[in-house]
Amino acid sequence: MTEKIKAGLERLFIDQRIVFWYDAARDMRAEYDAVDLPDVEKVEIANNEFGLKYRMLRQEPKQKFLVFHDGPAPEMADNWLLDLYFACGVFKADQAAIWLAELGLPLQFEDAVRDHMEFYRAKSRIEALKQMLTPSDTKTDVLRRMLAVCAGAEGALDTVIEELLAELADERDDAMRLMERSGLTEFFWKQVENAYGYVSDAPDFEDFAITLFQSCYARALGEDGKLNGEALLVFRRWKNNRLGAQAFETLSGKYQEILRIPEDVQERDIKALRAIDHFEEIDRQIIRSLVREMASQTVSSAEVLKTVRERRQSHWYPTYEDIYQAIGYATEFQQALAEANLTMTSPAEGVKRYVSHWYKIDQLYRKFIYHMQKSGQSSLLSALFESVENRYTTNFLSAVNDAWQDQIAGLSDWKISGFAHQTDFYMDQAAEFRRRDQKVVVIISDALRYEVAEEALREIRKLNRFDADLKPMISALPSYTQLGMAALLPNKDLELSEDGNVSSFGLPTQGTANREKVLGMGRAGDRVKAMKADDFMSLKADDGKEIFRDHDILYLYHNRIDIVGDKLATEERVTEAAEVAVEDLTKLVRKLTTANFSNILVTADHGFIYQHRALDETDFSVAAPAGAEILVKNRRFIIGRDLDATSGMKKFSSSNLGLSGNLDVLLPNSINRMRVKGAGSRFVHGGATLQEVIVPVLRVGKRREADVEKVEVQIIVTGKSLISSGQTAVTLYQTQPVSEKQQQRNVLAGIYASDGTLISDEHPLTFDYTSQNARERELPIKFLLSRDADRFNDQDVFLKLRERIGKTSHFEDYTSHRFQLRRGISTDFDF
Repeated sequence: MTEKIKAGLERLFIDQRIVFWYDAARDMRAEYDAVDLPDVEKVEIANNEFGLKYRMLRQEPKQKFLVFHDGPAPEMADNWLLDLYFACGVFKADQAAIWLAELGLPLQFEDAVRDHMEFYRAKSRIEALKQMLTPSDTKTDVLRRMLAVCAGAEGALDTVIEELLAELADERDDAMRLMERSGLTEFFWKQVENAYGYVSDAPDFEDFAITLFQSCYARALGEDGKLNGEALLVFRRWKNNRLGAQAFETLSGKYQEILRIPEDVQERDIKALRAIDHFEEIDRQIIRSLVREMASQTVSSAEVLKTVRERRQSHWYPTYEDIYQAIGYATEFQQALAEANLTMTSPAEGVKRYVSHWYKIDQLYRKFIYHMQKSGQSSLLSALFESVENRYTTNFLSAVNDAWQDQIAGLSDWKISGFAHQTDFYMDQAAEFRRRDQKVVVIISDALRYEVAEEALREIRKLNRFDADLKPMISALPSYTQLGMAALLPNKDLELSEDGNVSSFGLPTQGTANREKVLGMGRAGDRVKAMKADDFMSLKADDGKEIFRDHDILYLYHNRIDIVGDKLATEERVTEAAEVAVEDLTKLVRKLTTANFSNILVTADHGFIYQHRALDETDFSVAAPAGAEILVKNRRFIIGRDLDATSGMKKFSSSNLGLSGNLDVLLPNSINRMRVKGAGSRFVHGGATLQEVIVPVLRVGKRREADVEKVEVQIIVTGKSLISSGQTAVTLYQTQPVSEKQQQRNVLAGIYASDGTLISDEHPLTFDYTSQNARERELPIKFLLSRDADRFNDQDVFLKLRERIGKTSHFEDYTSHRFQLRRGISTDFDF
């Protein structure tokens, strides 16, 4: 106790020469006697007021005095030292005075302590309050900081509200009860009323929380709410703060039922809801509406894509991201199909059109199916799936391959002029590097369809200092693994055997070891190696470099798509396998360049057809194969001897296909399948459709200079750069479309005062628009000003776009725009 008294007196003597100490309870004599302060003269009042006054003012005008009185201070009329009492410091040694001294607060703050004694009974709360106090604090400021300590908040009222909302979500009320015990409840509700407009005869925090959700929802819809705009700002900050996300979701889920939001949103136009994310039911309603309108084709693609873009800012977007992605791909699919001209006048034109435009329809369909499956909410998308599936199968897959069938029906030999053939791959493309005495690696990804390779192309080009190009190649027929793999090796006298295997140079080609032997038949003196891609990926960096050093040509066999699609039990997961394949190939390319390989070719043995819905009986070929001997029967081809020609199938002899031997091959027309017991029917290959026979050749190289940068974003302001109301609207413009080398930019947007104070809500924004249309790369955004903005009226403020520094929690300015803040009426929220 003595040390606290001494410390309190020392603080008073910093500013005062004379300090009075009245021992009203006459129980502090021992403490007074024990106090020893350097340079301070201790004197007592004992009917000697005039003598003391003369001594302190006349005789020793520079000496410091501690004036003690054993008893309470006399009434003002009887106090002969009253003028000095008011002019000098007064020390009180009761508990309240000690706490006041410990906080370093002057006597006029006594009520902030004495009226809230329970608050100060915990040393931790006193210490927390001390850390928050500033020299310029008023009594009201001190009480606000006490509220913050009760709630465990940072200091401002909005942070107190956030902490109380978190407690409410956890079904706790510790902070509110502490405020009540500390005598702060009335002050708290007055602050809430002044700040947010909440008025109630019996204020209750859950009632406030419900009113907050209700008012902010109404205001977002342009309707009147019980609370003011500042409440909407606090609500937005809390909702967008990842630390408060769980509390927001809990209360939102609870209150959307109380406020009957599911019924309300059904009566709303989704355009009115597009920018609102206060309740999860809003997203579900938007999704239902989009799905219904897309299935009935009563909404434009532009409108759907705009809605999906806007919903990316929704709090619930991560929950429904895959559904929104599926909707986006579905509308792009519908648009691409509507614009497609599926006619052709020659096989070469059919291939050219496929690799220029039509592949995109396969790709968009695959991406739609993938995200629909990944969402785990197929029922929500069921109507859209039916529409997309029917149109994909009937209007595209069947239609384009029926037209293609008409072209290949007239072919006697399997050759398409103007396009590389798979059997020439080694000599024309892989060996090209060896003729220049350069090392090369060939990645053969089983069933890497052309459209999947195009996605891999874009992902690889996103890598810094990587470049790539993609060209089509025509696969051997039948388009199945054994023949495709053999065709990609050095080959001579490729021959189908009776069991469907393939030989070259008289050697078997199935299995990695056999393929390595055939690879060695290519160029004399070449050091060759064949291995599985997974085995290469598992190598240490030095081991990979050793393979580069010791070999001239490396064949890597990658299998993600075929191994999943070619099994009845797993074929419906083929879209997921394609996503993994793209990721694998990107990683594999990076590891190869780390191992010093700079010439990389990626290709495939064959493509595939995939339809997600189980096939109907009418989808199977009606033609029954016949002939002298049927050796191999597959969903998409028959191998045999002296097979009979049939109207439902295209017949080729071995020589027609550029193969040795005397076998025949039958291929079902268009996308028809053969009935094969126990085999999958959704994922098939072996036939002659565009999707099966157009395989990719992806050529990857490394550049010396960095070539990846982020898109630029500009702040566009129409009219004067003036903010004259509680909110302001601007347009943010992405100056170029996102591409492989122009990548997305993520920013945090907000309005700041010149001293760095945030005076508006903040918006996390992603600029990744791919449209060539400049209008579709504009993002209108509104900012709400906070109460803090009033302090900076008639000053310059700045709209800033800030970027995160790496993976840290720190940000740096990317760009900014200066405004003048000139609001006609500022609001006083204090009392």
